[in-house]
Amino acid sequence: MKRISSIVLAMLAVSCGSRTPYDAQGTFEATEVVVSSEATGRILDFNVEEGMPVTEGAVVGAIDSIQLHLQRKQLSAQLSALTNSRPDIQAQAASLREQIAKQQTECRRVKNLLRDGAATQKQLDDIEAQIRLLESQLTATLSTLGKNTASINDNAAALEAQIAALDDRIAKCRIQSPVAGTVLVKYAETGELASVGKPLMKIADLDHIYLRAYFTSDQLGRFGLGDEVRVVADFGGDERYDYEGRIMWISSESEFTPKTIQTKDSRANLVYAVKIAVENDGRLKIGLAGDVLL
Repeated sequence: MKRISSIVLAMLAVSCGSRTPYDAQGTFEATEVVVSSEATGRILDFNVEEGMPVTEGAVVGAIDSIQLHLQRKQLSAQLSALTNSRPDIQAQAASLREQIAKQQTECRRVKNLLRDGAATQKQLDDIEAQIRLLESQLTATLSTLGKNTASINDNAAALEAQIAALDDRIAKCRIQSPVAGTVLVKYAETGELASVGKPLMKIADLDHIYLRAYFTSDQLGRFGLGDEVRVVADFGGDERYDYEGRIMWISSESEFTPKTIQTKDSRANLVYAVKIAVENDGRLKIGLAGDVLL
């Protein structure tokens, strides 16, 4: 009888000792970025593997852009031909300006002769009329050449804009990593056909990871944004490691307790999600369980 009583007391002691010491529980997550194709074409190379680290802006692959390069070459030829057709206003107006200068010289000579009585007023009037005609022709020529030049410049600007658009599309044929991180999933392979919006890979910054934990409403008053807490990563068995965490986000709306989460108050049905930033030492992985101690 004493032996049975001892066993019962031992079981009760173990039961009391195993009471959950944490204030909240959650899983580790990271900000994940899905990199999608920005161009349509066959993937010529895609040099990434799952688990591979990548730097921000690193080119990790390429999509066929030969047709875009050919279109750009055609537009460049059109632009060159158009700019070469731009009129030389100074050269084309030089002839009229030279004629006007000669007539003005002749006009001064006739005026001198008229003062000496060696020329008539009609001769002077004819020369002045000729000068006015030449000046009118020069004005009209300059106006026409100016309009032609403006039209050519407008067409050239349109072609330059098309070339710039092609350059942008060609640049998007390079598969780049928009952020620094680790490749979690690779969705495409070399030789496959890519289309705009098709996912190519998923990247996450595993150096800056966070624990998404769930707290009951009566716990929210015990901490605020920026507060430091203790995070315990549970690797299974007795393998547990402590980390310093900082509250970076608190949900403004409650939700039903996720099935995989246990709360300190088993009666709580509604909880608030909280993100706790943790510096990863290389051991933390996405989906790993963690506890929070306030």
